[in-house]
Amino acid sequence: MKLPTHDRYDYVPLRGRQNYAWPGNRGLAVYFALNLEHFRFGEGLGAELAPGGPQPDVLNFAWRDWGNRVGAWYMLDAFDALDLPMAALVNSAMYDYAPQLVAACRARGDEIVGHGRTNAERQGVLDEAAERSLIAGATARLTREEGAPPQGWLGPWISQSHRTPDLLAEAGYRYQLDWCMDDQPIWFRCRNGGRLLAVPYPQEANDIPSIVGRKDGAAQFADIVVDQFDEMLELSKARPLVMGVALHAYIVGQPHRLRHLKRALRHIAARRDEIWLTTPGAIARHCAALPAGVVP
Repeated sequence: MKLPTHDRYDYVPLRGRQNYAWPGNRGLAVYFALNLEHFRFGEGLGAELAPGGPQPDVLNFAWRDWGNRVGAWYMLDAFDALDLPMAALVNSAMYDYAPQLVAACRARGDEIVGHGRTNAERQGVLDEAAERSLIAGATARLTREEGAPPQGWLGPWISQSHRTPDLLAEAGYRYQLDWCMDDQPIWFRCRNGGRLLAVPYPQEANDIPSIVGRKDGAAQFADIVVDQFDEMLELSKARPLVMGVALHAYIVGQPHRLRHLKRALRHIAARRDEIWLTTPGAIARHCAALPAGVVP
């Protein structure tokens, strides 16, 4: 029996792929992604600290809002102290609500990645015209504010329709972060001969699945990041790998979690000479410049 498939990429086992290296002849590329998200008050989706009651759900809205008002600034201080680069995954609604926060990331030289309009919605449930409009609207706002179009996209809630890769490629995007099926970048086939690179984005070294989903403690999450890094650094001696760390300020910006996150950041920063500390956009550009066929 042949199962339905997406037909976006072929199965290519990790062992036996063509070899290549990251800049500086490094084997492991590491990036940090800070999700900057804004939510509608009194309606729509959102992570929950505790089961929400009737709308307006003040408890959970305020918890998430603390991340933009306070937690993200704690985190920026921590990244500044260690001189760590970052990718900011930005809801376009952030420009209306907390423009100073996006500006602070811009001033750091962080990559600004498209992250839809708001995480109060999912794009994958929309019809094609509505999804195209969502992508176009968010892209236009990021382009206007940043002076250049974003190169990468992560859908709110990692939500995709069957058409999303096609729409992203047609909108000018070079890479997506939604797919977590590999530890190396992989090319996606898109309609009309287009293509889109899938840069690995973590679902394990990610504070929402870990802390909100599995109820891991702050020390456990930091240990996950450290253990992921140590093992992938060893594994990358055989082949190039990508390690991402996905963060949300309302979760790991909390002081009791931030203390442990800083431990993990210091651990990685101490070995910066052995890795490529980078952004997903730089990873995508490096892969696009490799000879055809090197990246599956």
